[in-house]
Amino acid sequence: MDAVTARLLLTPDGLALVDALPPYDEKRSLAMGESMRAQGVDPRLVAAALTQSRLRADAVGKLGDFAGGMLLTQDGLEQATRLTVAARHAARYRDAGVTSVADLTAGIGADAMALAALGLDVTAIERDEATALLADHNLRHWASARVVHGDSMSLAASLDVDGLFADPARRTARGRRHDPQDYSPALDDVLALRSSHPALGVKVGPAIPHEAIPADAEAEWVSVDGSVVEAALWHGPLATAPGHAALVVRGDTAHRLTGSTDRADAGELTDYLYEPDGAVIRAGLVGEVAARLDGHLVDPMIAYIAAPTPVETPFARGYQVLETVPLKPKALAAALRARGVGTVDIKKRGVDITPEQLRPHLKLKGDERLTVILTRMGNRRLAILAEPLPA
Repeated sequence: MDAVTARLLLTPDGLALVDALPPYDEKRSLAMGESMRAQGVDPRLVAAALTQSRLRADAVGKLGDFAGGMLLTQDGLEQATRLTVAARHAARYRDAGVTSVADLTAGIGADAMALAALGLDVTAIERDEATALLADHNLRHWASARVVHGDSMSLAASLDVDGLFADPARRTARGRRHDPQDYSPALDDVLALRSSHPALGVKVGPAIPHEAIPADAEAEWVSVDGSVVEAALWHGPLATAPGHAALVVRGDTAHRLTGSTDRADAGELTDYLYEPDGAVIRAGLVGEVAARLDGHLVDPMIAYIAAPTPVETPFARGYQVLETVPLKPKALAAALRARGVGTVDIKKRGVDITPEQLRPHLKLKGDERLTVILTRMGNRRLAILAEPLPA
């Protein structure tokens, strides 16, 4: 979106049109567009309004009820922090005694909204003019928030604020950027701002190499309802303690894990198998979970934990092992057929076969449902038939 289109959307007529559209329906959008243009509505505004309708529908999962009153861009929505997570970011600043924050990469304003909602003074800086205009609209409810269109890296050192937050761009037309030096702005440039503003938080990609994390940072990986959504580096008063942490959010509850990043020992399969949450794996805390389960890895390089007894934990999904067979389609199909299994949930780690490749060979029939876990133990490739433990 360019600035001209953004300004068109922000006119009274533009905002009224967007808000008057019914819930987005792809099948109806073409006819609605033709109808609006026939009524004399500027074709640019028609296209922009229909795009906003689609983006608002897509945004509900991340931004909840706020999505219905926001103006969005595709890139901004993809990068935006989920409001449940942004609220935790904001609480970290508040709890550290920070009262004013500059969001150096404001985007559409999700993190700035969360900060302002907790009563912090927020300066939201965005270098793209169109996105800055939309962020200003999204922050309209909070008098303590202001949007600045400019280059945050040239402004940051002189900002009169208690803390800084940054969410460097990690996408290009070719996809995600995994090297922190390919972020925009580069991670090292953002981290250098600690010298002027020690209370610095930086959202980074979950795949960030551990060696790129400063020794004085608290690195926290976050999963929401089973999906890893981000990692963040917290410095100065924002860091509760240097080291790695995993935050596992499911529904309205959250559980936080810290501890040793030492690798667990490996051993034989037992009656119970646990798959650590993705945030735990990314944080390098699999060994910590294994210790809490009195368990061990089934292979030194694979994040499956064998344990002797069932243990409730929010940090891993548990299964009761029923049977193991060699990872060969015929052997697996026969084992499932003998149990009357007609539906399987296939999980895999450490083997090159995909569920899509395997499933047609199983020729499933029956009323039972099981989980099939494809993995290896040393040189052995196994299919593990298992039942999920109660969550």
